[in-house]
Amino acid sequence: MEDKRKHKRLPLAGDILIRELGGELDAELAEIEITDCSQDGIGFITDKALIIGNNYESNLTLWNKDKIHVFIQIVRASKDGDKFHYGGIFIGMPDAERMRIEVYETVEDELHHVEE
Repeated sequence: MEDKRKHKRLPLAGDILIRELGGELDAELAEIEITDCSQDGIGFITDKALIIGNNYESNLTLWNKDKIHVFIQIVRASKDGDKFHYGGIFIGMPDAERMRIEVYETVEDELHHVEE
């Protein structure tokens, strides 16, 4: 099947802190498994129930321990047992942060070519 995605999906290791924007509760650290990331959004798995359409503040940790501060709007969700798989789009991301993800994508491509 042909991949029609606008940007390549990247496996991103690291942690993510989820905080609902405008929420009354303090930030909560959630255990997250990031399944993919691109310049436009992120996919991740967690046991925390989030609300589709809500915006969350997050910190992504790249392979070099660099952190990117982003805002994510949850656009899809599915449940598998006691885990939730979410897809979210980045909102209001500055071009500088988007470029950092693009650099990560380039490095991943180069490493992949070297391994082959």
